[in-house]
Amino acid sequence: MAQCQPEQGQPEQGRPEQCQPEQCQPDLASNPDRLRWNKRYSEDFRSSFEAHPLAIRALSVQLPAGPVLDLACGPSGSALYAAGQGRMVTAVDASDVALGMLAAQAARRELSQLVLVVHADLHAWLPQCAAYAVVLCTGFWDSDVFAGASTAVRPGGILAWEAFTRVAQVDRPSLPVQWCVGRGEPASLLPPGFDVISQEDAPGSSGAKRQLMAKRRPG
Repeated sequence: MAQCQPEQGQPEQGRPEQCQPEQCQPDLASNPDRLRWNKRYSEDFRSSFEAHPLAIRALSVQLPAGPVLDLACGPSGSALYAAGQGRMVTAVDASDVALGMLAAQAARRELSQLVLVVHADLHAWLPQCAAYAVVLCTGFWDSDVFAGASTAVRPGGILAWEAFTRVAQVDRPSLPVQWCVGRGEPASLLPPGFDVISQEDAPGSSGAKRQLMAKRRPG
């Protein structure tokens, strides 16, 4: 199974267009994730556009030059935070409604030139290999997507991930087990060449969410 695209220099850096619901990718029109998240983001949802604390941590360490990849981004304050620091950001999500909100907010902050929104199913979309200084994902888990994401981190870069654990199923019994990290994960699934900076319960989650920060060794 391919985990990333061969590196071809910097990821595409063109000016993103605001993504409207009627402009979704045709192959995603009936995608269950798209429909579910579009419904959520269309029901009087208001985003604070605050950066996730894990993103702030990841962007505060010494990093190589290069862009940021925000997976399952939603209307991401983290993408805007990274762009505000002058980094190119590729933000990927199945929800075109969320991407439209993000693109509109980026335009309001005059950050459109730095934020590229990508409407895609993460189970099918492949990042470029070793292209990103930071690869970020919060609130989503799939072991295959994690494997691909780890190959997208450039040497010296950071992989930052937050996902539900099986503890979350106590209060959310409908949460599928495959959406939850298991014992020792995600650190135990890292490929060779990564050093774990931290793996711990997310603050205030009572063990229902786990955070990982790992650095890819230079060279």
